[in-house]
Amino acid sequence: MEEVTLDKLANDVGTTVDRLVQQFAEAGMKKQPGDRVTEDEKQALLTHLNKSHGGNGPSEPAKMTLKRKEKSTLSIGGGPGRSKSVQVEVRKKRTYVKRSALEEQQKADQEKAEQERLAAQAKRQEEEAKAAAEAKAKADAKAAEEKVKQEAARKEKEKAKAKAEAEKRAAMTPEERKKADEAKAEAEKLRKAQEEEARKKAEAEAARQAEEARKLAEENEARWQEEEAKRKQAEQEEVHFTTSQTAQAAEDEQDEGEERRARRNKTKRRGKDDERDEAPRREKRRKGSKRSTLQHGFNKPAAPVERDVKLGETITVGELANRMAVKAGEVIKTMMKMGEMVTINQVLDQETASLVVEEMGHKVVLVSENALEQEILADRDEAANQNQVSRAPVVTVMGHVDHGKTSLLDYIRKAKVAKGEAGGITQHIGAYHVETDQGMITFLDTPGHAAFTSMRARGASATDIVILVVAADDGVMPQTLEAIQHAKAAGVPVVVAINKMDKPEADPDRVKNELAQRDVIPEEWGGDVMFVPVSAHSGDGIEQLLESILLQAEVLDLKANASGMAKGIVIESRLDKGRGPVASILVQEGTLRQGDIVLCGLEYGRIRAMRDENGQEIKEAGPSIPVEILGLSGVPQAGDEATAVKDERKAREVANYRQGKYREVKLAKQQKAKLENMFANMQEGDVQELNIVLKSDVQGSLEAISDSLMKLSTDEVKVNIIGSGVGGITETDASLASASNAIVVGFNVRADASAKRLIEQDAVDLRYYSVIYDLIDEVKAAMGGMLAPEFKQQIIGLAEVRDVFKSPKIGAIAGCMVTEGVVKRSAPIRVLRDNVVIFEGELDSLRRFKDDVQEVRNGMECGIGVKNYNDVKVGDQIEVFETVQVERSL
Repeated sequence: MEEVTLDKLANDVGTTVDRLVQQFAEAGMKKQPGDRVTEDEKQALLTHLNKSHGGNGPSEPAKMTLKRKEKSTLSIGGGPGRSKSVQVEVRKKRTYVKRSALEEQQKADQEKAEQERLAAQAKRQEEEAKAAAEAKAKADAKAAEEKVKQEAARKEKEKAKAKAEAEKRAAMTPEERKKADEAKAEAEKLRKAQEEEARKKAEAEAARQAEEARKLAEENEARWQEEEAKRKQAEQEEVHFTTSQTAQAAEDEQDEGEERRARRNKTKRRGKDDERDEAPRREKRRKGSKRSTLQHGFNKPAAPVERDVKLGETITVGELANRMAVKAGEVIKTMMKMGEMVTINQVLDQETASLVVEEMGHKVVLVSENALEQEILADRDEAANQNQVSRAPVVTVMGHVDHGKTSLLDYIRKAKVAKGEAGGITQHIGAYHVETDQGMITFLDTPGHAAFTSMRARGASATDIVILVVAADDGVMPQTLEAIQHAKAAGVPVVVAINKMDKPEADPDRVKNELAQRDVIPEEWGGDVMFVPVSAHSGDGIEQLLESILLQAEVLDLKANASGMAKGIVIESRLDKGRGPVASILVQEGTLRQGDIVLCGLEYGRIRAMRDENGQEIKEAGPSIPVEILGLSGVPQAGDEATAVKDERKAREVANYRQGKYREVKLAKQQKAKLENMFANMQEGDVQELNIVLKSDVQGSLEAISDSLMKLSTDEVKVNIIGSGVGGITETDASLASASNAIVVGFNVRADASAKRLIEQDAVDLRYYSVIYDLIDEVKAAMGGMLAPEFKQQIIGLAEVRDVFKSPKIGAIAGCMVTEGVVKRSAPIRVLRDNVVIFEGELDSLRRFKDDVQEVRNGMECGIGVKNYNDVKVGDQIEVFETVQVERSL
């Protein structure tokens, strides 16, 4: 704090030193010339002087007036070549009132109003209490009067009762009188006990009611205090005063009027052309110079605004921020707090975006963005729905691998499909319709191998009846159980065909017992599942099986619309070199005709040709008929819904929309997985990857092989399918494999001439397979070769120290006897004492007699010098070992 002397202060304020000393004395402070004066003493002197002149002490001015004067010179033309200068003086005066004075006045008014309100409330409460007391007094008087009447009646009743008892007692014998006294005493005791119990209950109830009243009073007290605090807080909030705005607006309008008059006088002296040119500009200036009031048009919300944010399947971070009316940085910061690292252009899936919107306090509205798709599907001709006719049952043959599913179907179709399958196992899903004496049946033949789970699931979902084929000599196997699960999940009935009954080791009872443990109970055991013993080799039981199928179909009463637009499911799809994309479709409703426009998942097209399962050209196919169609824009996914539509242009738009959404969702999931695994990959370090380019003949096999290969991945070696597709191996596939150092795997497909040439040129590993077992085994072997080798220490010799010799040049030399194996000069050693390792190193020298040797075998003596170690003692053991590499496998 700055201090000055009394002399300097007198000089600064323009007074004498004696006068200043006298003023300090009047203020209660003794000062002498030359003393120092602090800031607090200065303030105290000012306060004293202010009060001595009639003031209230140091205070800030409550009102301030600002005056401004501006002078300018205007040059006015007085005629040709002459001008006149005019002096213009503008004076402005503005008065500002201190807000505290207004606030004090307003606060005083509010306190007065509050006192009046409290007084009125107290008066009202007093009146209400007085009225309640009067009502209570009247009620108490009435109750007392009623109580007196009841007491008089009770006494009269007791007197009559006592009189009757006295007369009755006089007529009693002594024994009866004694019994009556005992009964009366017991009754009196019981009455007192009941009265005591009633009193305790009344006291407990009164205590409970008092506690509830106290709690209610406390809750209301807290609520009243909270409401009072909110009201006072609202009164104390900042209030904007507009006292001087009217005066300011009036001054602004006066200034504008003066400026307009000055400009009008100037323009009158100009010509008409100038006036015509100047008029628009003057009007524009007049409009632009209109001053607005000192208030802005935006009012800040008092509470956070909750918005309804509409979310589709995907949305970018920037678009999500716009819909919530916040900055993109706020969304990114929120997602970083949630553990997600995103950018402004990153695509989010619907689930992630919903979590972000809820985290930021808004409401999520999920919308359907496929309005065009719904429109085109609603535009189908379904007026013929009333034309429901009976249709053939769709029967799926399921079971374990090599249990005879295809052979059983071959016998029914009088065809030989199993002989044409690679390895004798089915690796595709086949659809056939068979005309029998009892009617038509459509069969779906599914693979039984463990890798084709998704194919079996599609077969079960598209079917009406499931035939579960179980070999009588093999029993229930893993894929048999899986088939049962698929059938139960689809909710379709099961008919069990016990195959291979012609074999001598067939045991159908074992099959029934094993299936009964899985809740598949035969009819003869009281269940609802038909069991039919058959033989695909001799044909026994086939007729009974067909009859069981048709009987089950009759119970189900299967009907479908046969005249409307077709709808079905894609069973299988492939890319044919000559015909292009080929899709196998099972028609479920309506009639599919050649030339119809079909929408299949992500693809569309006009049907150019249709063939049945035998390759014969057909023009139309009704319900439950499997067909192959040509003319699609691409290979659809197996399991997609195929729908006939009217407008090809809209079908193309829907297909393009689905493809775009599929790409966006796939990109969002990939990006999310990359960001989530970024730190995990950094911690794991380099992981070996086996890159594969996979091509297959049909879509179902491609899906099954991809799933099987991805399951082979381990923590050290991962399978990375960088490219996959249906059809032959092309030059593009070879280029991708060459650039990514990948192997090319072809399943029932071959490479064309240009692809072969590029593969040979770049030495790309190309492998063909026709059986899925071989493919998986060889990929597993290739992954085993990529594993890091394992090193193991193997003991090759052991020597016992019999004596120790000291050498001035070399140090301690251990005279040893080799007791096991062989001691090699170049191998590392360990020194053991009492079977505990005390040193690990290498040999400095190994001698037999005076000659240096490379190794000493079991049973021979030698001299051993341990490098950098001289503390060898008699009885120690020297262990010789070597490190060997052990190959690893998956």
